[in-house]
Amino acid sequence: MQNLNFPSYNFRFKNSENKVAIFDEIRKKFILLTPEEWVRQHTIQFLLQDKKYPKSYINVEKLIKVNDLYKRYDVVIFRPDGALFLLIECKAPEVKITQETFNQIARYNLTLKACYLMVTNGLNHYFCQMDLENEAYIFLTDLPNFSNNQFHK
Repeated sequence: MQNLNFPSYNFRFKNSENKVAIFDEIRKKFILLTPEEWVRQHTIQFLLQDKKYPKSYINVEKLIKVNDLYKRYDVVIFRPDGALFLLIECKAPEVKITQETFNQIARYNLTLKACYLMVTNGLNHYFCQMDLENEAYIFLTDLPNFSNNQFHK
């Protein structure tokens, strides 16, 4: 797999029927290693190791209903009170992040109402803070750490 724009992390792999799987700490199982999954697993480690979010607040790949359609989000972080703190959209490294990518996560967020958004293809990362009143986002240079007061509001 290609090097990504994340720190180096240790992963567990297994081979089965000539396919490689990577262990997902959140889902507690091996997942077929695709380019998008490679980005998702790096993102999860970034959240756990660098941003210090507890595993118990992180959820991966769940179905949500958006405008009568079922969609699947990549990664979310919940606050201790159950409110959604961060919504993350992961793309494979070869997928360019475009306005359509932001439109996709914004559509999901109309339902989910996360305070922060992250869009990444593993090479480029975009972080936004939501202005829910004005339905706009403010670009940031980084995400808040778990210890940040924004998380615990």
